[in-house]
Amino acid sequence: MRKLNLNQILITALLISGFSFLSPVSVSAAEWGSVTGRFVYDGEAPKPTVQRQKGDPAVKDPAVCAAMDHLNNDLVVNPDNKGIANVFMYMRRAKEVHPDLKESKNKTLVFDQQGCTFKPHALVVRTDQKVIVKSGDPVAHNTHTFPLKNQAVNFILAPNDREGKEVENVIPEILPMQVKCDIHPWMTAYWFVVDHPYAVVSDKDGRFTIENLPAGKNDFRLWQEKAGYLDRKFVVNIKPGETIDLGEVKFKPSQFKE
Repeated sequence: MRKLNLNQILITALLISGFSFLSPVSVSAAEWGSVTGRFVYDGEAPKPTVQRQKGDPAVKDPAVCAAMDHLNNDLVVNPDNKGIANVFMYMRRAKEVHPDLKESKNKTLVFDQQGCTFKPHALVVRTDQKVIVKSGDPVAHNTHTFPLKNQAVNFILAPNDREGKEVENVIPEILPMQVKCDIHPWMTAYWFVVDHPYAVVSDKDGRFTIENLPAGKNDFRLWQEKAGYLDRKFVVNIKPGETIDLGEVKFKPSQFKE
């Protein structure tokens, strides 16, 4: 049998390692899973209160800001199914991130002002995303953020500014931060800045879905503007390759009392 010399062995090893480096790394579905469910008000749905009454002359810029009744939005409960909107569900820190989610697909998010109301009311922003603040109102607004870690912004937005102004937040926050208009003080919203993809806001039915989570035990926090923390350690056990449906996650009315 012909013996391989040391040089031949080294060359063969280098060729094998080179081909291994060029081969794409496979992402097994067995390593990741998803979670879905609904946040539900465990009691009679509270009746929304009127924040601004139609035609109220005491309201600043009433022709625009009091053109119709506006309801208070610090607790939005769907009367049909008791789903709680605008609940933030998020990981404090992500132990692993799915390769497809390491960067945001959408690099810009739109934050609008319509009828003297911020839209959306609750927004998750990743540190690699920029927020474009726009206005569709024929009156001036200002956008004032109150972060704990990022640089605050406070600027005037001209009437009907559809080009908007760009806001960057490069440091993850520990809590959702308030955004308000000092000209129209009832205008408030919340942004939550994270450096990973595992954070969402519940929709009008209280529904939430987070995809491609690492399999195993995952700790989340639940936060809502009127209640504050609903749960500081909301544990979800993700099964590899599956979507876990938590069904209805209920919260008592007492958790939302001021």
